[in-house]
Amino acid sequence: MPLATPSPPEPAEPHVPARRHWARGGAAGAALLLALAASPAGAHAPESADGTHCRWTHRLQVPGAERQQAACLTELTTAGTVASGHTDPADWAGLTPAGLATPSGVPGVQIDGYFPDTSTTNTNHGWKHDAQFVIRLPDDWNGGLVISGTPGNREQYANDRAIGDWALARGYAFAATDKGNTGTGFHRDGTKPGDAVAEWNERVTQLTRAARSVVAQRYHRPPARTLATGISNGGYLVRWQLENHPELYDGGVDWEGTLWRKGGPNLFTFLPAALTSYPAYAAGGVEADRAQRDMVSAGFPAGSEFLWPYHHKVYWDLTQRIFREEFDPAFDGATEAGTPYCLPGTPGCDADYDYAARPPEVHDAVEKVALTGRIGKPLITLHGTLDVLLPIGRDSDVYAGMVEKAGRGSFFRYYRVDGGTHVDSLFDTFPDRLRPLVPCHRAAFTALEKWLDKGQRPPASRTLPRPPDADPAALVSHCALNGRG
Repeated sequence: MPLATPSPPEPAEPHVPARRHWARGGAAGAALLLALAASPAGAHAPESADGTHCRWTHRLQVPGAERQQAACLTELTTAGTVASGHTDPADWAGLTPAGLATPSGVPGVQIDGYFPDTSTTNTNHGWKHDAQFVIRLPDDWNGGLVISGTPGNREQYANDRAIGDWALARGYAFAATDKGNTGTGFHRDGTKPGDAVAEWNERVTQLTRAARSVVAQRYHRPPARTLATGISNGGYLVRWQLENHPELYDGGVDWEGTLWRKGGPNLFTFLPAALTSYPAYAAGGVEADRAQRDMVSAGFPAGSEFLWPYHHKVYWDLTQRIFREEFDPAFDGATEAGTPYCLPGTPGCDADYDYAARPPEVHDAVEKVALTGRIGKPLITLHGTLDVLLPIGRDSDVYAGMVEKAGRGSFFRYYRVDGGTHVDSLFDTFPDRLRPLVPCHRAAFTALEKWLDKGQRPPASRTLPRPPDADPAALVSHCALNGRG
């Protein structure tokens, strides 16, 4: 659930990979087109009239949208949308390694807009309105649709570099949502504890249904493949959608999704331990060894100590406080989201938070958004062994067990990425010790395609070793799910 980190420099544009096309029938899609093609009241005319991608732009309607605006673009990837103003680099800053290539050569239509909502944290386009979405429709369509919710509490463009660019270059239509509330004050949304996170799931479902309709309008046929994917909180959304609305998707790829369970583990069962133990570890002295052991016992893997200072400064304290405020606002009384970096023993200090001892209504709020493992469509999960925001032993290891216990193991593959951590931008700081997950996500995505298209099952679940002699460029561009590199 990465929040905000410095933006990496932009690399040069490489060759675009070949697109993948599926055969698809069109009768149902044509009927849907005729039913939904009326011009919406809030739609904008295309920016230009030349090019096939402009032909239907003014007639595309996003069902349920309160506002939408469409644009014909010569480039849908960030190679063009940064300059044209159709993305926001601040949304995706810090999520990818600096050496990640940027594809180009994808003309098409982009639709921005929002669904009815009462919260106003998202300021993109000057709208000050949440439930914003983006839908991108490439001219050279492969028949598929990729749906994504954002990591952390970011806005709708957060996946543009890590996921959207690559998906569009392969010919997919791509749609993303801000999840209905954004920023570190997201917990102010809703009327009851847990409502803000529960809305995330509703907004992804809403966008999926709407985007499938828009795709049918644009291409005269429904998508042959609808795939869900996302990072961190976005990975949680993939899990939840495949558990609760498998009828909308053909499969998904979960990139280190957040685990919510009423009885734990969840954020509140390991983050308070970090807030208590890390300062003693960092101070050194006689208590340092004990504090290090306490951190490892809480789930933070031995060998990840070099990442602890950054996560203490950027993630642990803020994440604990704002999510605790969402599910348990009564813990600190009238104080909103606790006291930053408070010492244990301070009244209402999140370092002392004991989830197991909290009242039943707190656990019920978590249950509102909890996962079960009962996926209904194929899912591939990947998670870094050096993740110290969502430690692998308290998150995806547990979720994999849940899927097996639910009897859904035949739908599931799980790859533990040796040396992977929560945000790939940290690879630039520690290229000799970390491994970016983005190429493993792409390997998992292509494996899912083969699983769905050809019945070719992906390699068995396993830990993917970090290639000992690989240079940084190879680590950014390559990942083998068979564990051979």
